[in-house]
Amino acid sequence: MDSPDPDGVLAEQLLRLTRRLHRLQRRQLEPLGITPAQARLLRTVAVCERPPRMADLAQRLEVVPRAVTSLVDGLEEADRVRRVPDPESRRVVRIELTEGGREALRAMRSARRGAVEEILAPLTAEQRSILGGLLSTLVDTPGRPTETAPPPEESG
Repeated sequence: MDSPDPDGVLAEQLLRLTRRLHRLQRRQLEPLGITPAQARLLRTVAVCERPPRMADLAQRLEVVPRAVTSLVDGLEEADRVRRVPDPESRRVVRIELTEGGREALRAMRSARRGAVEEILAPLTAEQRSILGGLLSTLVDTPGRPTETAPPPEESG
């Protein structure tokens, strides 16, 4: 009988944790009327130094431009973002947060803290510290963009 593949077991554990995190996230966002994709777009806009272009958001979120249009339409309808003209080019539209978007981000952060606390509750402070170091190693691998990095600015 073959012994279990440790990497296979680890991969399965990571997948199970990811699914659990997604379920918790959906449960936390539902009362806010925000989908996970909309939440990600709001967080991306929030970390940009200036309002990003739709194309920047598509590239950053790794989706097709029409998907960003759909997300922005829904968030604009809910008064969480607005389209604004680029002061340097009349052809360019940028996306900025509204006060409703900033309020949604605050509520999302609070909901996220609750979800994270639920996940981490069984861990001691030392275990949390170790986990944080391990996750930093995995997340900060060179050549991989981080979610908090602003989208690239391109001309046009």
